[in-house]
Parts: sequence; C-alpha cells; structure tokens
Amino acid sequence: FINKRIKLIMAYTTINKPTAHFNTKLYTGNAGTQSITGVGFQPDMVWLKKRSASGSHYITDAVRGVGKAVFPDEANAEYTYSNGVTAFGTDGWTVGDNGGMNGSGATQVGWNWKAGNSSGSANTDGTITSTVSANTTAGFSIATWSGTGSNGSIGHGLGGVDCMIIKNTNSARDFYFWNKSMVYNTRLELNNNEAFTTGTDNMTALPDATKINMATSTQNNGSSQNYVGYFFQEKQGYSKFGNYTGNANADGPFIYTGFKPALVIIKQSSGGNDWWIYDNKRDTFNLATHGLRPSKSNAEVNYSATDTMNLDLLSNGFKIKSTDGALNGNGSSYIYMSFAEAPLVGTNNVPCTAR
Repeated sequence: FINKRIKLIMAYTTINKPTAHFNTKLYTGNAGTQSITGVGFQPDMVWLKKRSASGSHYITDAVRGVGKAVFPDEANAEYTYSNGVTAFGTDGWTVGDNGGMNGSGATQVGWNWKAGNSSGSANTDGTITSTVSANTTAGFSIATWSGTGSNGSIGHGLGGVDCMIIKNTNSARDFYFWNKSMVYNTRLELNNNEAFTTGTDNMTALPDATKINMATSTQNNGSSQNYVGYFFQEKQGYSKFGNYTGNANADGPFIYTGFKPALVIIKQSSGGNDWWIYDNKRDTFNLATHGLRPSKSNAEVNYSATDTMNLDLLSNGFKIKSTDGALNGNGSSYIYMSFAEAPLVGTNNVPCTAR
C-alpha cells in the first residue's frame, strides 16, 4: 500500500532521458573550424554564448538554416555568417572561426534543443501557413512564417503551447516572450530588462492545441515581415514554465518542477531587472553561482564570493538563495522556464537524487 501511495504522488515522466532532447555543451574556442560533439543528439536549435569575455548570444536553427543567427541580447535583424554554425551533426554541430562563437581560447557554452530533425514542413492549422519542425515527445517546435499585419494565427505543431520566444528576422524588433503564467495580451522582451507590457497587438487569445492567435504587433505579425518562433509545451518530468513571488530572504522561494533542472531562465516580470540563465554544466554542484544574462552581452559572472545571485538546483526543483531584486525582490513577480537533467521519477521507477 505504501509503495502504491508513493507512486501516486511522485512526478512520473515518460521521458526517462531528458538529455536526448535538451543538453548543455561546454567547449573552448580554437579560432578555426571546430566540430562540437557530445551533445547526445542532433540539435535543431543551438544557442551559443562566449563565457570568458563579452559577446552577443547567437541562436541558429535548422528551419531557417545554418549560418543564420538571431541575437537574444539585441533587437537586430537576422544575420547570415559564413563562419558561424555551418552544420548540424548527429551528435552536435560544426562552427567556424567567428570570434563570438569560437574565439581562440575562449570558454563557450551551447544550449541545445531537439525539434523534428528537419528543415520543417508546411503547417496550415492557422490562417497563415507556417513551416514547422516539431518534437511532440518533448514539446518543442520551431516555426517560421510571414506576417500579414492583420489578426491571424499560425500552426505550431504541438498539442499546446506554454511558452514561446518569437523574433522578427528581417527588421530590428525586440524579441517577443510569453509563458502560461502571463495574461494572453502581455509580453516580455528577451533582449531588454523591461517589465511585462500589455497591448491589444500582442495576441487575440491564448494559444490553443493547434495554433498561436496573433494580433498585429510587428514583433509577431507585421505586414510582410518574416518571423521565427520557438514554441514549448510543458511535459511532466522534463519541462516547466511558470512564475513565483519573491520574499527578499536569503532562504528564498522553492520552485517545484518535478525534476532535477539542467537549465533555468528567470526574469523579474514586475520590474526592470535583467534575465538570468543557470545550468548544470557550468555549475556541477550547489550553489549555482555562474550567471549569464540573455538580455546582455556581458561575460559570465561568478557570484560565489558574494552569494548575491545564487540558487540551488535540486532533485525536484530549484531554490532561490539570493536577496537581489533580479531573483528575489520582496513581493516581486518572476517568470521562469526550466528543462530537466533527470526526472524525479521515470517510468523505470528510479528516483532522482540531489546534487
């Protein structure tokens, strides 16, 4: 009876190996052509950042094609690099001599997601045809489309959407960010530190099982503008998207995810603090002290000496260990997105342990 009771209350998942769908890879630049392996799967979206010095963030994906990057810390339009990511391989990717992605001796990080291992196919679930590559098992898809400037919708290829990142690729427009803890007509912007804004041009309704319902913002549906969207559907034991409220205490809030996090991205949604990103490869034991800012090109910061911007990555969630307003202001609201290193309990009934 006790064993049955435990099984009922624990967070089971059908994704026993999260690293088959998301993984972080650290490497050192060589200022030449370099094949990065050890990811564990063929990535469809690669987000790269230099750690040891300042430099932009770069996101390249298989739907837009290798060489084409957008920059989470900038509003700039898409740029094509001959020396950026040049190929996606079965276990990683190849990068050229671009200084921001492969500078000589520079420590680098790459965050990798698996979509449908293709350049996508036409999706007509919305009023606007999109090109979609989807991984329905892990709840991640990449879509591209052309805006109309009128209320419309695009298919996302998943059974629902709980978080999204959208970028206008041919004009300098801010990144559009939304997760399920936000009202449908609000947004955050990945490339800046502003609090959430509300507008009738964001979405006309919540995303549904087949499509994103967009209004007329130039950040997601401007006339004759091209877009890329990264869409996430929450999967038990693998991904979690939500919010929490800060208490300004060094013994801060605990956020239950149902898995040991491999990646956590946090933004104060009620105030003007930067985005922060932590992972299990740059910090292999607690505290997690190495922070990067998606909204800034700054080098990685290690807060181990000050304990001001830290958190713990636990077997079933993460706990804020900071009094700084960027992570834990008293009464402030925060949104987060997180992906698993290991589920709390998988279908093999093996429980996850703390770090």
